[in-house]
Amino acid sequence: MLNMDNILLITDIPGYSPQVGRLLSMMNYARYTTLEATKNLTTEQLDYLIDSESNSIGALLLHFAAVEFAYQLETFEKRDLNEDEMSVWRAALDLGEEGRQVIRGNDLKYYVDKLNEVRARTYELFKTVDDDWLHQEEKFWYGKQANHYFMWFHVFEDEINHRGQIRMIKKRMK
Repeated sequence: MLNMDNILLITDIPGYSPQVGRLLSMMNYARYTTLEATKNLTTEQLDYLIDSESNSIGALLLHFAAVEFAYQLETFEKRDLNEDEMSVWRAALDLGEEGRQVIRGNDLKYYVDKLNEVRARTYELFKTVDDDWLHQEEKFWYGKQANHYFMWFHVFEDEINHRGQIRMIKKRMK
């Protein structure tokens, strides 16, 4: 779905309502820059930890997929992850010590495949909604109102934030 000819355009995407397409355009650019920042990294580099409290690049990549999956459930199914889903995604959602222990030894293809798998489902789900859906409000963080537009903005805003960590980790690798 990443159309490299239009990666710098926030524009309509055929098959999606106008604002949904523009949101996907922004998500696609964020993902493109993430993939560029991690291109050709080895398993050792993906597992590298700056210190005993840091996250690895691999863990951050899996975190992006986990957050997107969680928001699919929250915004489309109106539910949290169930026990089986948490057993798959907990380490990537929470990161921390469990993430450092569990998310290791995978090559870049593993992480990219997970990102693509989750994003493909996002594309399909977004075909089922329109711009009005983006503006639907519900209680969110701290009991405050948020709309679906903000929630999905947060999905790629979180990725952009952590991509900065990825770039810093790469600079600090020994």
